[in-house]
Amino acid sequence: MKTGIVIVDHGSKRDESNAMLVRVTKLFSDKYSDQYEIVEPAHMELAEPSIATAYGKCVERGAQNIIICPFFLSRGKHWKEDIPSLADEAAKEYPNTKYHVALPLGVDSLILDLIDKRLSGVPQTAFKSPDS
Repeated sequence: MKTGIVIVDHGSKRDESNAMLVRVTKLFSDKYSDQYEIVEPAHMELAEPSIATAYGKCVERGAQNIIICPFFLSRGKHWKEDIPSLADEAAKEYPNTKYHVALPLGVDSLILDLIDKRLSGVPQTAFKSPDS
């Protein structure tokens, strides 16, 4: 059975923000192509592709199992309620499929490394005083 991956973020009215998820999904797909043949981006709301659209694309590409991977940090309302509800609705269109909502990114040493990377890249010229 083929497995499809849907990487889902919140979605935005800003095209630049939505394009970032497409880029992350492409980079992930390229890097892990030997493990994950089918990878699609999705936005929970405000933009396309939606979870339903991405789910359908996975099925069209031959996936029978779909893993919804939240591009979120915490186990908040979107992870507990919204994304599972949207995934359930999408799955109803494809009764021969199954899905699973993975954990969000959460607390991980890799996140700590990323925070350190961002902090170490702040130049001294970036600091502002309250009146500037």
